[in-house]
Amino acid sequence: MSPLTASYFTTWAFFDLRFGRDLETIGSILLDGRAVDSGSGAALHECLLAGLLCNDATLAEADGRFVVHGDPTEGALVTVARKGGLGDGLRKAWPRLDVVPFDSQHQYMATFHDAGPGRPRVAYVKGAVERVLERCGSALGGDGTTRSLDGEGAHAAVESLAAHGLRVLALARKEFPADATTLGHEDVASNLTFLGLQGMIDPPRPEALAAVKACHAAGVAVKMITGDHPSTAGAIAREFGLIPASLTRGSPEAAVVTGRAMQEFSDAELTRVSEERAVFARVTPEQKLRLVAALQARGHVVAMTGDGVNDAPALKQADIGVAMGITGTDVAKGAADVVLTDDNFASIEAAVEEGRAVFANLTKFIIWTLPTNVGQGLVILVAVLLGETLPILPVQVLWVNMTTALLLGLMLAFEPAEPGIMARPPRDPKTPILTGELVGRIVSVGAILLAGAFGLFEWELWQGRGVDEARTAAVAVFIVVQTFYLFNCRSLSQSVARVGLFSNAWVLIGSAGMLLLQIGFTYLPFMNALFHSAPLPLESWGWAFLAGLAAFLLVGFEKWLRYGHRRSAGADPFPEGPRPATASH
Repeated sequence: MSPLTASYFTTWAFFDLRFGRDLETIGSILLDGRAVDSGSGAALHECLLAGLLCNDATLAEADGRFVVHGDPTEGALVTVARKGGLGDGLRKAWPRLDVVPFDSQHQYMATFHDAGPGRPRVAYVKGAVERVLERCGSALGGDGTTRSLDGEGAHAAVESLAAHGLRVLALARKEFPADATTLGHEDVASNLTFLGLQGMIDPPRPEALAAVKACHAAGVAVKMITGDHPSTAGAIAREFGLIPASLTRGSPEAAVVTGRAMQEFSDAELTRVSEERAVFARVTPEQKLRLVAALQARGHVVAMTGDGVNDAPALKQADIGVAMGITGTDVAKGAADVVLTDDNFASIEAAVEEGRAVFANLTKFIIWTLPTNVGQGLVILVAVLLGETLPILPVQVLWVNMTTALLLGLMLAFEPAEPGIMARPPRDPKTPILTGELVGRIVSVGAILLAGAFGLFEWELWQGRGVDEARTAAVAVFIVVQTFYLFNCRSLSQSVARVGLFSNAWVLIGSAGMLLLQIGFTYLPFMNALFHSAPLPLESWGWAFLAGLAAFLLVGFEKWLRYGHRRSAGADPFPEGPRPATASH
């Protein structure tokens, strides 16, 4: 998280931060355009000190830049403390005696410190504004005196910061006798002194904004599930385009569903709301789990991202759990199916696009290879039923399958993603790979192979040629038809002209290599001996190429009939399926 921080203190003054790059410690804190430091007031000093001490993160310099070891939010608090003149030496001067770790139920963290001989021991608390303020009975003024807490003013300041997309934390303190040694929830349940607010923003990466738009175009519903303040969540969600203009009514948080509201929802109501709304704030781990289950109940495929220990149940429940590799805990990584090494949402969008391309290429290979098996089986079956000589021998079947799979079918793995692949609606997971229309295509090409191979075999025999020549001609039909059909399989819906003849050079290389191998199969003596083949006249090659052209034109015409009118109308040629939802924490 970038340490762009604005702080609101009990003197009701806003401080702005002028910062260097990323987490650099150079920079200054401004009040009304004037640089100030931690010595400018007790409230400022104590607010920065609380952020530094009630903190488990550290900053370290590596390769000329600062990196955070720990939570990015806590790293931002350390950074602004340094910019205010507070160094890490204060952590040694104020040794930690005990800690109340942050948990989602209490939504705050507290640390207990020894302030030195003869001084009271101090507990510093930071956490969600609502949780901290309800425990405060007073506030610290800029002159160091304690005064009554202006709760309405504090909440107004929170709304002002959150409306600009800042994540706001409240900070407080409480003094204890010098002989106190432990700290528990009951010790910080009341009578805290409010110190101030710190707000920080992690500016959305440009690639993340583009990735969300691409997901929307692809029919992937992006949900924002966060523990932040509703106003913060609403402001960020509006920037990402997650809130329709019709729902904001001038206030982004109006479209945000809070965890408190979710407590009142039945399972049926939550299922409806989970699909209608995209932003959920102040959500507990149990509610994240309910949201994932609610989306799955609507038939969605859910990918859940998270980084904390408390995210583990939702990550486990999701169809695809995605953990953050940089900021994620080991528990989150262990519960997830995928770990993002760059913590970037754009990587998820890229994975969706790559997955669609891989699935499409796998389908293309299946659609390409099955007609060969159908054709070979039909040729042998018909010959057996008619009591005819086999048009193709087992060793020749092996030759066809081995060479075409390597030089033709494998080339489809290098097929680039088709333009507009992310503009297609998601595929229904229940839809079989072989749809009725694709099965029809397989059968039609298999029929051409049967007619071409068996017919040419009989024609060669009728012309007075030997059995080996006739079988070689039948093998040539299989090779040529599969080569022509390969170009039509580069897209399941578009013509070769639209895909581009040269957009996958590997297909051309594989086809040329296949042709050279088949020439060797036909004319080289040692190949004739191995595979019982024989040289063919040009006339036989002409008939084989005619069969290949027939398959090419038939499939092309079928694509035009089935998809051409959709493209001419500007519609996507693929039918729409259910839209999967990506729940993003």
